[in-house]
Amino acid sequence: MQFNSLAKSLALAATLLAALTAPVAAQVKEHTFKVGIGLSDDHPQAQAVRHFAERLQAKSGGKMNAKLFASGALGNDVSMTSALRGGTLEMTIPDSSTLMSLIKPFGVLNLPLTFNTEAEADALLDGPFGQKLLAMLPDKGLIGLGFWENGFRHVTNSRRPINTADDLAGLKLRVIQSPLFLDTFNALGTNATPMPFTELYTAMEQKAVDGQENPPATILASKFYEVQKHLVLSRHMYSAWVLLMSKKTWDGLSADERKIVQEAAREATLFERKTIRAFSETALGELKKAGMQITELPAAEQAKLRTKLQPVLAKYGKEFGEETTSELMGELAKARGGK
Repeated sequence: MQFNSLAKSLALAATLLAALTAPVAAQVKEHTFKVGIGLSDDHPQAQAVRHFAERLQAKSGGKMNAKLFASGALGNDVSMTSALRGGTLEMTIPDSSTLMSLIKPFGVLNLPLTFNTEAEADALLDGPFGQKLLAMLPDKGLIGLGFWENGFRHVTNSRRPINTADDLAGLKLRVIQSPLFLDTFNALGTNATPMPFTELYTAMEQKAVDGQENPPATILASKFYEVQKHLVLSRHMYSAWVLLMSKKTWDGLSADERKIVQEAAREATLFERKTIRAFSETALGELKKAGMQITELPAAEQAKLRTKLQPVLAKYGKEFGEETTSELMGELAKARGGK
């Protein structure tokens, strides 16, 4: 009798649980989000997209998924962001600088020589300032699900080692398609050449450009060491990616589905930062093994970079909005323990 009573109780509990979860399950439909990136399939960014897909599946009972399209299969950052706005692609993860042509305040994240550490960047991007930027995206047909780390950017080239700030002069360097990047590197004396990332390796291989600037993880994963000899740890700029979804896709999701996407995105954000930082720690050693010569600018030469870039900082501090720039610096001061 006791066994029968227990069995009935368990059956009743199962029925009640099913009744409670049924409305939620009914609000989760089959979805597969195409996620386009310009980087290679083995880059930490791609690994994080796969983690996002796993978390989506787990949280939705297998109904929601994300499918990765790497190595520019669906276009470059600019064209894929445009596709999201038009509703022909569900997700992409462009550099934040890609968004400054749509929303000028996003540009402050790329102001040169602004961030000192990754921890500062996390505090700023996860805090009110970062959330304020993301809140500007829906008006442009985009939904921001979080900031992922690209990292501190460094310069590589195939011509000579860079030991001083003046050694950069005369190099033809590929830069992101952005006026800020153009002005930054022209101020340093280089011949800055805007170009989609997907065209960069071939351009360096064919000597159409002497070099480029990116974080170590990208330099290694993209095998730039095959066509570049010299790397200088310039740390001239911190770079963040923005995990984006098309607003048209977002608007078609139920409240439960949106919650699942947001939770999966947050878990993927933490995974991505941890993964890329671990990868970056070993990347420099791997690049040395691959034959790259790595130099580091002394503090005095780093100070010269800052002096050369003062006009750029002043110009774009105004262009991106003096109030926004001031707010950024205030939040950074808080992150550094200032008042």
